[in-house]
Amino acid sequence: MASLSRHRLSPADTGPALRALRAWTPPDAPSGSLHPGDVGWLLRRDDATVFLWTDARTDTRADAKADAQTSARAEGVTTTAAPVAVGFLDGPVLRVTAAPDADLGALAADAEDLLVPGNDATDGLPVPGWEPDTEEPWLVFSWTPEPVSSRAVQVTESDTADRALVHRAAFTGSTLTADHWRTMKKSPAGHLAVETLVRTPAGEPAAAATGWFGGTGRCGLLEPVGTHADHRGHGYGRDAVRGACAALADRGASAVAVLTPASNEAAAALYRSAGFTVVRENLDWTRPGGM
Repeated sequence: MASLSRHRLSPADTGPALRALRAWTPPDAPSGSLHPGDVGWLLRRDDATVFLWTDARTDTRADAKADAQTSARAEGVTTTAAPVAVGFLDGPVLRVTAAPDADLGALAADAEDLLVPGNDATDGLPVPGWEPDTEEPWLVFSWTPEPVSSRAVQVTESDTADRALVHRAAFTGSTLTADHWRTMKKSPAGHLAVETLVRTPAGEPAAAATGWFGGTGRCGLLEPVGTHADHRGHGYGRDAVRGACAALADRGASAVAVLTPASNEAAAALYRSAGFTVVRENLDWTRPGGM
């Protein structure tokens, strides 16, 4: 059984976690819960916390020489500590992506103190005694690069307020601000983001999408995508999606993935209209009697 250490990373220290996730991102749709872009989206929050699990049998000494720490130090994690998994709490759901050869049983045991009552679901980490949530599957969509025509433009600093406005108008209860967006862009994941905005003929912000680069020859991710509630039904969302996909393909992405609950029929229809196909379903694991 693996001997694990869990490290709590602040936003500024998430470089090692992002590098691990990029290394584990396949050419097609990601097999785990987290893509580097999921962490990137989380980093819009100043108080974001990311967990990095490493193999404790490697060298994680705090007094390791400085030249062994310069490129991957975060709370005592040195370049010689092998990453095993990355995760964070998304509300009551612990989302985790593990290395291909990780001991999931050891990870689940180590995560027990994070899975307190109220945190009753996991995404990407089977927990002994818990059950797959077959009532709310997630659809995993994938897009293969192809020539794209789109009204979308790349988001610039002058568009930031409108980008945030679209998100708030698309998602009830959202409090996203332009400052949140700037925080995300300045984070260790900011350079992975591509952002598109579509305006109406009158110049009003109508739809937007954020895409995340996983590396050359690896799958990109869309997170989030939204259409202003006042401008739905005109193809603006499709153009935002296709513009982001084209930008990721231009950077070298081999495919682009996006996930949505199966119950969100409008989102599923949008992605199909943009050229995505369903490649599988993901199921959360839930505590018996929880959620």
